[in-house]
Amino acid sequence: MRAGVFTRGSPGRLEPTTVVEHEWREGRPKAKRVRGLGFVPDPLPPSIALGELLEATYPRLIAAERNLSQFEGSAKRLPNPHLLLGVFSRREAILSSRIENTFASAEELALFEGGSRSGDARDQVREVRNYVSALEHGLDSPLPICLRLIREMHERLLQGVDSPASAPGRFRNSQNAIGADRSFADAKFVPPPPQYVDKCLSDLERYIHREDELPRLIRFGLIHYQFETIHPFLDGNGRIGRLMVALMMCREAQLTRPFVYVSGFFEQHRDRYYDLLFRVSTEAVWLEWLEFFLEAVATQAEDALARSDRLLSLRAEYHKRVRQKRASALLPRLVDELFARPAITVSAAEKMLGCTVQSATNLIMKLVEKKILVEATGRSYGRVFLSRDIVQLIKE
Repeated sequence: MRAGVFTRGSPGRLEPTTVVEHEWREGRPKAKRVRGLGFVPDPLPPSIALGELLEATYPRLIAAERNLSQFEGSAKRLPNPHLLLGVFSRREAILSSRIENTFASAEELALFEGGSRSGDARDQVREVRNYVSALEHGLDSPLPICLRLIREMHERLLQGVDSPASAPGRFRNSQNAIGADRSFADAKFVPPPPQYVDKCLSDLERYIHREDELPRLIRFGLIHYQFETIHPFLDGNGRIGRLMVALMMCREAQLTRPFVYVSGFFEQHRDRYYDLLFRVSTEAVWLEWLEFFLEAVATQAEDALARSDRLLSLRAEYHKRVRQKRASALLPRLVDELFARPAITVSAAEKMLGCTVQSATNLIMKLVEKKILVEATGRSYGRVFLSRDIVQLIKE
């Protein structure tokens, strides 16, 4: 990391650090210690006059608050908001993971959750499913947003991931680096040396629980930057940082349902997202970063409103297809379950509906007949049935 890119106004300081690298000599790996510098951010909030901050961000802040309010008003009128939770959380998992170059399609994720455990159950699909699990844990936990909850989500995020260096649920005690593809010397950014991580995290936790004059959405943007800069885990930092935004949006922005996620915007503008996080550290471009963050919230709230309308229209269409004389009352229930998980097996339907295997088979085949489900595995046993329309709404 080049010290020269950090200006005098940088909101932190550089501290010496070392990493152990291995190079091959005479056919054997040889360890060597490499010295460098790590960036230790100042505690929040930044030293910006409140009036200046509000004047610069006001148009974006108003747009974000307005769009959130419009969506919240619409969500409260939904007949059953829980129907949409599965679609929105899985879309968030796919897009947030994609930013970190972890790829799984909406169909792969649905089939994995539906019970497919063949060769298509790739490690990356498992990681995306872990993201859903971490998000659900954070939303359901009675704990406030704190370091313990963050560790618990991280443990779920990396559960079963084949990476000995990932240390699920544990903050790092060694140096990491961003953009160090070949060697530590090539790193674009080096987070705080390990001896400073605990202090940085304690300061961040205190700020999360402390009230100040700043609008809540601006606070969320500051907290996201700070967590990403501390980079307290060896792996999974970006995903946990975006999970924290989702939790703050639901808990502190008082959204009744977790439908608004920023990862879609960040994924679409990935280069600018990373560049602004870096330039806050080097040049203190707080206002540019906060404008970007607020634009992400406004855009994603607008997207959530339009996407929920499309999902509810699809649900109404599905109910119309299964509504007929002498039709089983279980069919609409099965349709609604597909919005939570768009892939299903006969055994899962049997348990879900409390019916016999034959009844579950008949119900699924009725949905196949109505072109709501298709068999997706091509097998005669262990079949998984998929709603391609719902999958399309997740990924479009």
